[in-house]
Amino acid sequence: MADAPAGGTPAPPDALPSLAIPLLKGVLYQESDPALWSTLLEWQARVRDYVAVLGLELMLDEAEGYAFLRSRPEAEDAPDVGLRPPRLVARRPLSFHVSLILALLRKKLAELDAGGGDTRLVLSRDEIVEMLRVFLPESSNEARVVERIDTHLNRIVDLGFLRRMKAAAGAAAPGAQTTYEVRRILKAFVDAEWLAELDARLAAYQAELDGREEADRAQE
Repeated sequence: MADAPAGGTPAPPDALPSLAIPLLKGVLYQESDPALWSTLLEWQARVRDYVAVLGLELMLDEAEGYAFLRSRPEAEDAPDVGLRPPRLVARRPLSFHVSLILALLRKKLAELDAGGGDTRLVLSRDEIVEMLRVFLPESSNEARVVERIDTHLNRIVDLGFLRRMKAAAGAAAPGAQTTYEVRRILKAFVDAEWLAELDARLAAYQAELDGREEADRAQE
């Protein structure tokens, strides 16, 4: 019989797999499945032990309402490659522009939190384009620039850091703007220490963009 938390009842035999499987597939949000989230909170200690056998650790933020799995640092740093367990949570390399957008969105989240108001950050595509404009090379083809940004935003949606908002009734007319909610899980991947160095990082992004522009002009 599985252990139970103090004062609780024993977990059914399939409780741990039913929690681990969704976590192995991606991020678990409280708002998406309140019942599963409640079960996870009750059994999180057992889930941690369960996934530790696979070389994973549970990252859970009860205040923000999300949980996910990541590879344990000690497993990643094992000196003998042969002793490292197979990677179950894949690393996803990010392009320069995707990283830049994530940095700017993280800064927006920090500004929102500092203001002490709404905890949800919702931005239109045009607002995101304006955030990026100072970092983009000049172009006479605005439609092409926006198209490229849309591609990057689609990638960020796939990664789970943005959620495309459903259009309100009557707002789906041609030309209506797409809006996105910035998922607060972004804070777990871009931490406070990284954010403190953001200005320097953005300056580095700008320098890289300037270098690319010069290279492009040299090839013309």
